[in-house]
Amino acid sequence: MTKSAETTYDLIVFGATSFVGQILTQYLFDSYGVSGEVKWAIAGRSESKLSALKSDLGDGAGDLPVILADATDDQALKALCEQTRVVISTVGPYALYGEPLIKACVDTGTDYCDLTGEVQWIGRMIERYEDQAKASGARIVHCCGFDSIPSDMGVWFLQQQAEKTFGEPCQDVRMRVKVAKGGLSGGTVASMINVAKEAAADPKLRKELANPFSTCPPEHRSKVRQPSLKGAEFDKTFNVWLAPFVMGTINTRVVHRSNAMQNARYGIEFTYDEAMMTGSGTKGRLTAYGITAALAGFFTASAIKPTRWLVEKFVPQPGDGPAPEAQKAGFYDLRFVGRTQDGKTMITKVTGDADPGYGSTSKMLGEAGMCLAFDVPADQPGGFWTPASLLDGNLLDRLTSKAGLTFEVVETR
Repeated sequence: MTKSAETTYDLIVFGATSFVGQILTQYLFDSYGVSGEVKWAIAGRSESKLSALKSDLGDGAGDLPVILADATDDQALKALCEQTRVVISTVGPYALYGEPLIKACVDTGTDYCDLTGEVQWIGRMIERYEDQAKASGARIVHCCGFDSIPSDMGVWFLQQQAEKTFGEPCQDVRMRVKVAKGGLSGGTVASMINVAKEAAADPKLRKELANPFSTCPPEHRSKVRQPSLKGAEFDKTFNVWLAPFVMGTINTRVVHRSNAMQNARYGIEFTYDEAMMTGSGTKGRLTAYGITAALAGFFTASAIKPTRWLVEKFVPQPGDGPAPEAQKAGFYDLRFVGRTQDGKTMITKVTGDADPGYGSTSKMLGEAGMCLAFDVPADQPGGFWTPASLLDGNLLDRLTSKAGLTFEVVETR
């Protein structure tokens, strides 16, 4: 069963005064207004900051409801959840601040989405709360930002097209970041540092982070070795050099969970990996080696206490981010290469019209919340889902019509 529609709000943005929360709130206000068909509110712990946010939104924002709740106040979070059908959370790092809200949503049967990329935290939440979410009807959907909607929905779209064109899904899919222009958010960096810190202290967690099926049900495993790019490598499909993609660790887990949640629709032996294109020739090769070294250095320094403070001093801080003009100037272009068991090949692309970590993420997160509120059938069971497995074509429609994304087939052979 799912929560009755007889609630005060369709959705509430929790953490509305965070950097991404502010962009998200502006997007929802510009797209859906306040006094229209969508009933929504903003929430956080600071009344003064919430009031200031309202005043910055524009004419008509004075009627936007405000709810006060702290991320550590169980009673306030439960009261918040009881007023709405969907909560969108931007309060991270989620491993530090996210669990009380998950518990409140699960307790009250409230649907939930966020933009976490913290795979170790997602695994803990599934282990602790999935049975209860299934019982209460709460649909929990993590990773509704740049990690991992473009990857997750990109694979979903490719497989839909492969089934139509080839009559079967692609057994192997590789995602390649052709270009991505935009800054890394302070919240994302803080989450990455926290993951490195936790992994350094916990050998079990290090093993879990190396497992591409770590968020899948225990029975969903592949006997085929999963590809995992660890260093510079040449890609013969596009004739370019590749480097590891920093978001690949979380995106691959989400894609595999989507496959599991769709009863292995992509195949039991489905393989998937991600990497960044760095160009051709010597320049592309040197760039690939440079990115590999930089990523290794970042995670090594973040894991060791004596050097962690230095990393934290020079990287973007939570709440930091680019100006609106820079957000709009950003974009990304991702390419997906899918191959069937007998060698048929399809190449698709996914593009976004704003910078990945802020502008595009906020639009994707907003439309994921709207999709949860208005498009998911009431009889869809509770539990921990993924964007592709729960929101599927409804989300694709919203992403292309409202959030500035495109999905298209480039080549089949």
